[in-house]
Amino acid sequence: MAKSTTKRQPKQLPEQTAEAAAAYETPEAAPLQEEQAAQPLQMGQEPQQAPVQGMGAEAAPQPELVSLMAQGRNMPDELLAQKAALDMQSVPTGKEGVIGKEQVREAAQILEKYKQGKRNLETRIIDNEQWFKMRHWEQIRNKGNPQNPNDPQPTSAWLFNSIANKHADAMDNFPEPNVLPREESDKPDADMLSKILPVVLEHNDFEQTYSDAWWYKLKTGTGVYGVFWNPKLENGLGDIDIKELDLLNLFWEPGITDIQKSRHFFTVELVDNDLLMEQYPFLKGKLSSPAIDVAEYISDDSIDTSQKSAVVDWYYKVQREGRTVLHYCKYCGDEVLYASENDPSYAERGFYDHAKYPVIFDTMFVEAGTPAGFGYIDIMKDAQMYIDKLDQITMRNVFLMSKPRFFIRDNGTVNEEEFADWSKDFVHCTSGLGEDSIRQIVVSPLTDLCVTVKNMKVDELKETSGNRDFSQGSTTSGVTAASAIAALQEAGSKLSRDMIKSSYRAFKQIGYLCIELIRQFYDEPRSFRIIGPQGQNEYVHYDNTRIRPQNQGTAFGVDLGYRRPVFDIEITAQKASPFSKIAQNELSKELYGMGFFNPQLVDQALIAIDMMDFDGKEMVLQKISQNGTLYQQVQKLQEQMQKMAILVDNAYGSSVFDNLTGAIGQKQQQAKDAKRGKADNTVIETDALGKAVKTSKNNTASTAKDRAQDTSNPK
Repeated sequence: MAKSTTKRQPKQLPEQTAEAAAAYETPEAAPLQEEQAAQPLQMGQEPQQAPVQGMGAEAAPQPELVSLMAQGRNMPDELLAQKAALDMQSVPTGKEGVIGKEQVREAAQILEKYKQGKRNLETRIIDNEQWFKMRHWEQIRNKGNPQNPNDPQPTSAWLFNSIANKHADAMDNFPEPNVLPREESDKPDADMLSKILPVVLEHNDFEQTYSDAWWYKLKTGTGVYGVFWNPKLENGLGDIDIKELDLLNLFWEPGITDIQKSRHFFTVELVDNDLLMEQYPFLKGKLSSPAIDVAEYISDDSIDTSQKSAVVDWYYKVQREGRTVLHYCKYCGDEVLYASENDPSYAERGFYDHAKYPVIFDTMFVEAGTPAGFGYIDIMKDAQMYIDKLDQITMRNVFLMSKPRFFIRDNGTVNEEEFADWSKDFVHCTSGLGEDSIRQIVVSPLTDLCVTVKNMKVDELKETSGNRDFSQGSTTSGVTAASAIAALQEAGSKLSRDMIKSSYRAFKQIGYLCIELIRQFYDEPRSFRIIGPQGQNEYVHYDNTRIRPQNQGTAFGVDLGYRRPVFDIEITAQKASPFSKIAQNELSKELYGMGFFNPQLVDQALIAIDMMDFDGKEMVLQKISQNGTLYQQVQKLQEQMQKMAILVDNAYGSSVFDNLTGAIGQKQQQAKDAKRGKADNTVIETDALGKAVKTSKNNTASTAKDRAQDTSNPK
């Protein structure tokens, strides 16, 4: 099911009058401030400024300042200074409370321990990035391999080609979620979520995020997704925000394999100091260079971080009344910018109701003792290194052979300058020219062993990465049988199917987190434009009314608790490769031609389909069963019509029964003729005398055979 766009209903902001502004700035507005402080505050939202509790009369704003602020007029310098002082004294929601400077310092110590635990991982990630960019000769030299600066440093793209093919396989099978209910009563919401989730993903440009995460996964071994609630989206209404995260900026407890089992989880981001002071005025004079040393990639650009500060998002889990609660704190240095435990709206319930860290790790090859795995570069770079070294030896030998060099005696008679200058037609000698005066240096060519070893390393790289010629659509001479080519392609795609399934499992977790965020934050109806099953536009409105936990009341004095709808997610490939589409279309035509969709053969068709295995099998079984049921209903209606026709003929002396029987018989004969014409998919072409000159079968096997022969033996 496709989708196009989404439309949100923005919040209606109340108009601020002069009286409202004055009431907001006066100490008598404490109840209003408490009410506003109770409003939800999410990550990245600018906290509302509230007066400091216990502010004396001398700190209250002057009436002149209040009037000018309400009217929106320009203020004199002294009033601007007073307003700036008030901003410095104001306390944002969630800044002060149980989480203060002492707790932030303790968190910073934990963060430093976590950083030391992943230092080797950071080094490997930075090195792999250089290998991916084919700038790995520096890494080869760093391993203690001395190099002559005059030697060539060739770089071949065998490793890059393998990774690019893996990425292409992944994007050919872009996932799409299908939400399934666990109870019959939740089916309407499951159908609606199946339509809404693709729109939410498209709104986040998830295809690009999925592509970036796959590049990162292939290079480093782990792709990381972040699923957050961003209150600034949709004109302040808020919406789901899905991002691809960098492992260099993430920190977790060393030794764990499931990221959700880490005691704490940190993300670090460098932000410009001026932007921080603009958003948080109380940070003025408290910012400096980044206190946290975040690993950086080797870049061609010169990156200056002297005017940036490290902003840390700290997630941690606590136990409250036997349940796990997730809390969140954003801090810079030792200053708390926001803490959910300091916010009355989230102090007890937690920042996210699903109580999970909002990150999903998509691992390529699992490594013990860490949630981060290793990727294809870690496997292939050794073979790639020796390929480039052998290329270096070959190129150096070619250079030496292409430029002749000579031995010359110190007391020789040949003028060396004229001999080296190829523009001189004559070379002078002081006396007789002897054989020992000058002699050419003979460079022996390399043996075939060097080329043989290099080809073996290339084959090794292809084998270890599963990037054989057949998986790229190439064939070797002599392999023409369709079954043999299909078998080789099937065997070559096993690794791709396995790694794609692991990404589908991660994508399923993304879908679950999206549903939980919809359950928690979609309080107001939102309008979506989707594309229905028949390709038409549909406009739907949806909120979380029916999927929120609902009180079941009491029965016989017993509290029945809350009912919380639970959904399952099934992943299908939204974008299959062209070959898969062709094969699926051919299968559909074959089933149609063999009469599988004929309602008279529904029993035989169901048995045959049940023995098959292909994508969409359940839907085909359902459609065939519906056709059979409809056919039975039509047969019963025809019998009733014939009985009624007999009664009409007896009463009025008409011939309705004969006409009706003739029409039904004609339809049945047409159906038999069509069935007889389609049962055999053979197409026979004849010449002018009616003699058969060409016979072709319209089925998948013959089509695949013809295509394989054309590929192996191009004309």
